[in-house]
Amino acid sequence: MASTDTAARILDVAERLVQVHGFNGFSYADIAGELSIRKASIHHHFPAKADLGAALIARYKKTFCGALDEIYQSRVSADLKIQAYARLYTNVLRKQRMCLCGMLAADFQTLAKEMRDGVTDFFSVNEAWLTKVLEEGRKAKAIHFDGRASTLAELLVSSLEGAMLVARSHGKVSRFESVVKKLLNSLLNAASA
Repeated sequence: MASTDTAARILDVAERLVQVHGFNGFSYADIAGELSIRKASIHHHFPAKADLGAALIARYKKTFCGALDEIYQSRVSADLKIQAYARLYTNVLRKQRMCLCGMLAADFQTLAKEMRDGVTDFFSVNEAWLTKVLEEGRKAKAIHFDGRASTLAELLVSSLEGAMLVARSHGKVSRFESVVKKLLNSLLNAASA
């Protein structure tokens, strides 16, 4: 097995473990056992758990940004872009997982600085993307809201992350979908009022 394949497999398992148990809820022994490799193999690729965490965040951000670019390039209206953005969260929750950076935010004070910076950057990138889409939507009269688009973007990200946590505690994706529908309807229906 190639070294890069091993690193990718380690990241795959670690990502799932973080999304389900949190960063402090697993060890290298858990990954080694699942992949039937030695812990030394994991340390070869990721000498410290913080190195693994930083690599996870970078990979997750790259994948998520790719999805954001795809939504943005779809040339649909801003309201449909925001709905597609919310579906990214729904799709993660359907796999009985949480947003990786949302889970890391719960462990924020125990993370290495590089990881904390990565989590903060992930949310900043999401808020910047939403701000741009919201501003375009307001300009096109597809979305109506008072105040700054950046404030609404912060509200949307926070609401989606929080709704995921509460839905997870109830074990119901439908609860998340209901909250998201109400949230987006209040935003999008205001445009037609």
